[in-house]
Amino acid sequence: MGKIKIKKEKCKGCCLCIDSCPKKLITLSKSLNKRGVRFVCFTEGDCSACALCARICPDCCIEVYK
Repeated sequence: MGKIKIKKEKCKGCCLCIDSCPKKLITLSKSLNKRGVRFVCFTEGDCSACALCARICPDCCIEVYK
């Protein structure tokens, strides 16, 4: 089972990772980061660690762990 870590202060909320996750385990937060942007959050679940989210992130905000 995989897991991802999101650097919320670096995230600009583009949501590309949300669309790329085949298991829909990434959601947009209701909170804002220090820049005033809604960042993405990892929802606990059966992550396959495919790393599609990390590959599509333009700002390298996501780290994937197996």
